[in-house]
Amino acid sequence: MKIGVDGGGTKTELILIDEMGELVERHLAGGCNPSIAGPDAARNTLATALSRIRAHHPVSHTLLCMAGATSFWSETAAALQADESYGKVDAVDDSRPVLELATGGKPGLVLHAGTGSFVAAQAPDGTLHYAGGTGWRFGDPGSGYDLGRRAVSKAILELQGWQLTTRLSTLVRDHTGLTTAAEITRHFYQHAEPNKQIAALAPALLRLAEEGDHAAHQVVAESITALLQIAEDVIAKLFPGWHRDLLRTGVTGPILTHAAVRPLLGTRSSLQLRPITELPIEGVRRLLVRAGGA
Repeated sequence: MKIGVDGGGTKTELILIDEMGELVERHLAGGCNPSIAGPDAARNTLATALSRIRAHHPVSHTLLCMAGATSFWSETAAALQADESYGKVDAVDDSRPVLELATGGKPGLVLHAGTGSFVAAQAPDGTLHYAGGTGWRFGDPGSGYDLGRRAVSKAILELQGWQLTTRLSTLVRDHTGLTTAAEITRHFYQHAEPNKQIAALAPALLRLAEEGDHAAHQVVAESITALLQIAEDVIAKLFPGWHRDLLRTGVTGPILTHAAVRPLLGTRSSLQLRPITELPIEGVRRLLVRAGGA
């Protein structure tokens, strides 16, 4: 048997597959990103989930596709392999499964936008590359947090009286239960988890954009365009001279596959951006199969 893990900030998904690559069991656990849960809690969440899905099955290979510091998970993988209960244990970045879904192990790239965002690519020489994904403190364009941040920023200027009032002001007031720019600013700065509070605005903002609201559409377009520019920088360096129709590209995550965003991708990029509908755990399964020849 082989175990695959997709470990993120909100949930950890595990699969057990047989020698033919068929799914035997699936297990869900809480988030295990050490940057959010803390190192001890992240390691304990993973260990508990692994022991439950392994049960009494002999395991030849375990693949950890994890959010958070690569060095932390490399050390965790080494400890698990020393235990000898999980066979060969590899730890890779959580971008690998969606890159696999987008390119099938061939040269190409994937753009992801959910709570966070990143661009991952496999160069023609087979090397793997990662761009963006710096976390909510530093922007993550196209992410839920960046959408919310831009909406709050514009709403505050509107409430201060410097810009014409739009539905963004109403959106932010309803979200916070507050009415003035000063109250809203203080709310986000004093909140224990401002990143989650701000990112939680994204679904409502996307609904406004889908309904045709100009201000919401502009906020979404500016954020998505910044992510597309990162992809352009990656292509310029890794794929010079490549014809864009031949370059495997995909988009994943609830934002880039949203109905309000898909038309933007077509008008703001010449790339053939294919929406990836499979879940990341399917990419984990394919990586396991390809690595082990199942």
